[in-house]
Amino acid sequence: MNNGNDQFLLSMVIIILGYLLRKINLIKEQDGESLSRLIFNITLPALIINTFNTITIDFSLILITIIGIVYGVFMALVGVVVFKNEDRATRGMLSMLVPSFNIGLFAYPIVEAIWGQEGIKYFGMFDVGNSLVIFGVSYIIAGYFSSDSSDLSFTSVLSKLLKSVPLLSYLIAFSLSAIGVHFSGIVVDCTQILGRANMPLSLLLLGVYLNFSLESNYLKNMAKVLALRYLVGLAVGTTFFFIMPFDRMFKYTMLIGLLLPMPTAVIQYAIEFDYDQKFVGTVTNITILLSFFLIWIIISMPNMLMP
Repeated sequence: MNNGNDQFLLSMVIIILGYLLRKINLIKEQDGESLSRLIFNITLPALIINTFNTITIDFSLILITIIGIVYGVFMALVGVVVFKNEDRATRGMLSMLVPSFNIGLFAYPIVEAIWGQEGIKYFGMFDVGNSLVIFGVSYIIAGYFSSDSSDLSFTSVLSKLLKSVPLLSYLIAFSLSAIGVHFSGIVVDCTQILGRANMPLSLLLLGVYLNFSLESNYLKNMAKVLALRYLVGLAVGTTFFFIMPFDRMFKYTMLIGLLLPMPTAVIQYAIEFDYDQKFVGTVTNITILLSFFLIWIIISMPNMLMP
């Protein structure tokens, strides 16, 4: 798929550009925080609203959301069991890195470039379930195993969910679409324009945030987390790809979705609950590179390409 290869090369160039701009101090990491707020609060919600405005809900799309939730809960339990011999803080830190994925910043730019709004529709439904895992399951794990979990409560978890503008955008757009209500006129025009900015801004931000600090004492735990995420994700995703009786976009969503990198929210949780921020940041960035090249390989395989 020449077009797919072209899009991956273009995406890589923009990511590298963001990385170089930070290295030469034209963009600072503090600027990345502002850019992140712009994406999550404006361009990503605009893309979601515009995509879901014309969506037709069917069983396969609902199933994608259910799979996203069930898989996230399953992986959370697997992580807690696999890391049971670690000390409490390490167990919590490693376990919170396993269940969820970076879809808004990482997957959407690539998916939109290759499959357009059709791809966004499928990955958006996956992200509905994934968002509940990020702000619910992962947050609970991070808080429960931290040295100070006194602030962890139903209210604090609910607050995390309600503060997620993308999640609220999903729920509102999905609900309106389900009852047959659609936006029109200036709302559609505005969301289309703002949504187009999501892809380049997201890729640029990934480059700005790329930062590696490989220390020898990190390698063992990094290997455990990466092996658990990618081996299980590849096994389950491949199984779904070949046995699920749905269209190929559904199959690609399952295969690629379970190989996506860690969400940036885990870095915020590391700060909030006093985990090793450098470790979490480094392993998160490694998953960005691993996922990028794994997905590039999958998209480039001739026998698995979409027509």
